[in-house]
Amino acid sequence: MSLLEVHQVSQRFGDLVAVKNVSLAIEPGELHAIIGPNGAGKTTFFNMISGFYRPTEGRIVFDGHDVTAVPAHRRVAMGMARTFQITEVFPELTVRDNLRIAVEVTQGLRMRLFSTRAQTRATNERIDELLLLGGLTDYAERYVGELSHGDQRSAEIMMALALRPRLLLLDEPAAGMGNQETYDTARLIRRLHRSQGLTIVLVEHDMRVIFNLADRITVLTEGEILDQGTPDHIAASEKVQVAYLGEKHEGA
Repeated sequence: MSLLEVHQVSQRFGDLVAVKNVSLAIEPGELHAIIGPNGAGKTTFFNMISGFYRPTEGRIVFDGHDVTAVPAHRRVAMGMARTFQITEVFPELTVRDNLRIAVEVTQGLRMRLFSTRAQTRATNERIDELLLLGGLTDYAERYVGELSHGDQRSAEIMMALALRPRLLLLDEPAAGMGNQETYDTARLIRRLHRSQGLTIVLVEHDMRVIFNLADRITVLTEGEILDQGTPDHIAASEKVQVAYLGEKHEGA
């Protein structure tokens, strides 16, 4: 059974059809990329998967449960976590404290005045594990606002991972980065995918990231699926080249 099944979803905003009849199946352990030109409907589609928009039509099934009408916070509790195009962190707090918030939410401790010694130990062990996994140990006591954009993104991804998701949704994780930061972020995503057995769906514009990471790729254009397949298939697709470049290139 697929971990995520999207059945013929559409999203309308008045007369505008942002997404039209899109279907998708994500298998456990898969790293799936969603790409497309600007205005293709990628973010709207992502918002439907994560629960920020309810589809105008169609169904979304996660882990065998129909979540079409389930709000975003309940999908998190079911095992979905998401990052955003604009990094969502607490810049005035340290990396460790950012992770502490996410870990304590996962452990159900945020609304409690006191924690037991065992709970505190478990929290600190989990934070140290996330710092190591994210390559952030040396920055643990730094304020997040002082870090580079790439390191802030790593902190955000590790906050999402603190929620112990079965499905991790990454919205343009390399946006606004230089070459080295893009490389480091792609390497982190690959490491998480392999070492944690995570199922990951990402939206990304940087084709270097996409073709180096993805098992399968879905291409959207004007709110509809243009093509789907392996990176090799998408790279050779004339339809995709026309959508991105506006013309067919000989020998492509």
